[in-house]
Amino acid sequence: MSIATSPTAQQTTQSTWQIDAAHSLLEFSVRHMMVATVKGRFSQLRGTITDIADDPALSSVEVVVDAASISTGDVNRDGHLRSADFFDVEQYPTITFTSRRIQGSRDEFTLTGDLTMHGVTREVTLDVTLNGVGTNPYGKTIAGFSAETKINRKDWGLNWNVGLEAGGVLVSDQLKISIELEAVKD
Repeated sequence: MSIATSPTAQQTTQSTWQIDAAHSLLEFSVRHMMVATVKGRFSQLRGTITDIADDPALSSVEVVVDAASISTGDVNRDGHLRSADFFDVEQYPTITFTSRRIQGSRDEFTLTGDLTMHGVTREVTLDVTLNGVGTNPYGKTIAGFSAETKINRKDWGLNWNVGLEAGGVLVSDQLKISIELEAVKD
């Protein structure tokens, strides 16, 4: 996962990057009534990437998401998702991810860690691509990443559903999570 330049011999190069929420997107999609896909996003997130250039496997990622920042484009649905039927944002105001291990090449890797949501922690693995490193107009070094994973919402106690008269359910158990992330080097 290294996003820094190669270090000289016998030198450990560590850099810290902050997630730029204004240029990042954490999106999910779920099947509705077994026929359509509904998407939503979380607009409030923050986090830190610690990059160990000479041993990317030692790098780490920590992310905190404001669960109440969920938005699906429908005010009533968003309110329901914030309620005790789903995220219960009063009791569980944040969703967190803390990495455990990173495997793969500099440009494509898997990021495995603990996802805590609705008071439950489970291990998830994201497939990540480093999209590039550059300099923004303010002279800061930035890096862009894309990541994806699939989870079963019931694994985190998000069990609410309604059976449909013709069979099936209102909301699928499987969710697809897609992330577009920009980070700024400290």
